[in-house]
Amino acid sequence: MLTSEEIHPDNASNEAASEGSGAALRRLHRYDAVHEITRIETGRENGFLLRGARAGLAIVAAADGIVRLKLAQGKGAEPDLRTTPAIVREGIGESVRIGESVRSRESAASEEPAYTEDDGSWELHLAKLRVVVHKPSGRIEIYRGGSPSGSGDSAAQDSGPQAEAPPLLVLSAIEWTGKRRTTATIEGGEGSHYYGLGEKTGFLDKQGESFDMWNSDVYEPHVPDIDALYQSIPFLIHYRCGAPAAGLFLDDPGRTTFDMRSGGDRAILASENGNLDLYIVDGPDLKDVVKRYAALTGRPPMPPRWAIGFQQSRYSYMNQEELLTVARTMREKRIPCDVLYLDIHYMEEYKVFTWDTERFPDPRGMIAELAEMGFKVVPIVDPGVKKDPRYSVYAEGIRNGHFCTKLEGELFVGDVWPGPSAFTDYTDEAAARWWGDLHRFYIDDGIHGIWNDMNEPSVFGVPSKTMDVDVVHRNEGNPKTHGEWHNLYGMLMSKATYEGMARHLRGDRPFVLTRAGYAGIQRYAAVWTGDNRSYWEHMAMSIPMVLNLGLSGVAFAGPDIGGFSHHATGELLARWTQLGSLFPFCRNHSAIDTIHQEPWRFGERVEAICRDYLSLRYKLMPYLYSLFYEATATGLPIVRPLLLEYPEDRQVSNLCDQFLLGKDVLAAPVLRPGTPARSVYLPEGAWYDYWTGARHEGGRSILAETPLETMPIYVRAGAIIPEQSLALHANERPEGPLKLTVYSGGSGSFRLFEDDGRTFGYEQGAYRLREFVWAESGSERTLSAALLNDGHIGSGQPLELIVEGLERRPDSILLSGSGETADWTYDASLKRLSIALAIDGEFRLTVG
Repeated sequence: MLTSEEIHPDNASNEAASEGSGAALRRLHRYDAVHEITRIETGRENGFLLRGARAGLAIVAAADGIVRLKLAQGKGAEPDLRTTPAIVREGIGESVRIGESVRSRESAASEEPAYTEDDGSWELHLAKLRVVVHKPSGRIEIYRGGSPSGSGDSAAQDSGPQAEAPPLLVLSAIEWTGKRRTTATIEGGEGSHYYGLGEKTGFLDKQGESFDMWNSDVYEPHVPDIDALYQSIPFLIHYRCGAPAAGLFLDDPGRTTFDMRSGGDRAILASENGNLDLYIVDGPDLKDVVKRYAALTGRPPMPPRWAIGFQQSRYSYMNQEELLTVARTMREKRIPCDVLYLDIHYMEEYKVFTWDTERFPDPRGMIAELAEMGFKVVPIVDPGVKKDPRYSVYAEGIRNGHFCTKLEGELFVGDVWPGPSAFTDYTDEAAARWWGDLHRFYIDDGIHGIWNDMNEPSVFGVPSKTMDVDVVHRNEGNPKTHGEWHNLYGMLMSKATYEGMARHLRGDRPFVLTRAGYAGIQRYAAVWTGDNRSYWEHMAMSIPMVLNLGLSGVAFAGPDIGGFSHHATGELLARWTQLGSLFPFCRNHSAIDTIHQEPWRFGERVEAICRDYLSLRYKLMPYLYSLFYEATATGLPIVRPLLLEYPEDRQVSNLCDQFLLGKDVLAAPVLRPGTPARSVYLPEGAWYDYWTGARHEGGRSILAETPLETMPIYVRAGAIIPEQSLALHANERPEGPLKLTVYSGGSGSFRLFEDDGRTFGYEQGAYRLREFVWAESGSERTLSAALLNDGHIGSGQPLELIVEGLERRPDSILLSGSGETADWTYDASLKRLSIALAIDGEFRLTVG
């Protein structure tokens, strides 16, 4: 815990505060910069090398709409264009293997690099972008449209006259000190907004803030002063209303800083290791930036359907009978739930890949009994391997050289839960595979999911709270110190875990949850936001954290519902469950020294609220599962800031006490105790109250009543929302028809994804994708259904079509344009049309 000593006047850096970090550093150190560029070298794969007196700068195409800038300090230095594991491959386009299947990525940049030159600058054309490099200053301007004039490039033509088009991005300076700290200064301009950077504290817009990227075990309160948490995703989105959006990915897994405070409306990106490896990601729309970045660092695979269900945890469920009692209580109280967690007390002396046989005498039988009730068990697995020569995992790791060492060969040992422990070097392929294969221990007992914690890595009792920075990771023949590679450790652990589970689950999709990660973590694991507390402020802060994670490529994310540390109240748990029921990752978790916060612990009223909203999650499972598929296919997040769908609306640039689930469902959680009503901003168009069916015109704020039982939810006019009847777990077959609700008063579409929910078959086309389109023209309304892919034999569920907001009884209902009619009823009081359809394939329905 910090004390007032930290703000002693002698510790303050007034120069840096008043002049900005760059001005202060220039006075302290010799400062070099990329300027006085003298020549250009061609013949480089996908790009060019610019030579200056003190450095070389490679500018290459990573993919259409993405250029990479890689600095090489020193006269005549050659840039190392190898990438970190964050990048899908060394140059976009290679296939990515997941389990035993292959998903293809976009092809590499389609445009051949070319350049022109005049006295003052070079103009580079690559990746369908135009990069202007000024010779004397080194200033770099990036424009949309990459081909020279007259080449016929549509992007260049669409952008209008190139001389008049504003730049996508401007790098005014690339500089470094004698200590190798490298900075890149990005010109923002008036009205700049900054998004992304993963799970950082604070509001949605990061303008005026500064953050470090250094994965840290932060148990103390998560407040705006905490500038580094468990995840480091160095991806920043710059956006100004009316101007093209751009992304900046600084691919450096050492310590970096994103400073949007010191430079006014500029952003200063800094690498403490002197490693400037910067990807510029074109839009022009915010969605395009997010999609391109996801293509660069990888999109998430489909999780197993059970992992999308509600998950219940505790630090710790102390024995087998307690865990079974929790499961039985869930089913007796008809609270939907899919997953129960085991924290560190299930292990013998906290040794991973062991069971405490006194507390858990029959783990295989327990897991089988839970499976009969529809539960999966997810145990925690930390990276620290207890230093004990009698412990087979430690002994095997030592014999085969799988653990992290210093350069001289000394084993790195750090204290964590088991005491002195060794840490696997996941940068080494053999060590990573060994670690993954160890998970057969759990799979043989019936486990399909793993929880990776403490993987920053956290180390007790040392000032750095992590592994020594002079540990050397082997990295397949390209050694890196831990100081250079720190932020990758948690991601590589999850990668090894995911791939090991996928190898041994016989075709089933594994689930991995991680606390620590780096860019690209979405390819292997879901993310939770760490050790939050049972504070209303932490519930509120979880929204912008999850929204910015989604903008940073991590779609499968959420906080601990109810808060991990401190003590929840019934009102807080009810409100947090309402919020969490619509987040992609939905888990209730609490610490060992806090009161229990399972849904039934605070009386019947809170229990009923929790049941109702968790039931809502399961009713919306077809909608939610399809959004996961959209994230897999496009990289778009599942929960979204309103800004992503309404970028021209200046009211939503920093709106983060509401969010969208997909593009059509708007949730406005209650974030303060004793709140009988709250203001809700509805964007342009018409919106329906999900609970009452009342219609509201958007482009304004409304006052919504919020008794404890109600979290305001609204649905966009034109939306098509699929729902199922209630199930108590995700793999339970729901009874009755699939309900498809259309909200009239606008147009819209929805793609419904269905597969077996279990295997990687969808990657070979074993899935069903139906697109429903609603259109309105005059008094005629049509709903069409098209089969985009029919590789999965569905359940044959009939459809119940509901049309909300119809002002009058239809004159006719025609099915498939053949004159055939469908069974239907119209409720004038509710303005609701109900139609029963036995069709499970393509059709066209006309409401006249």
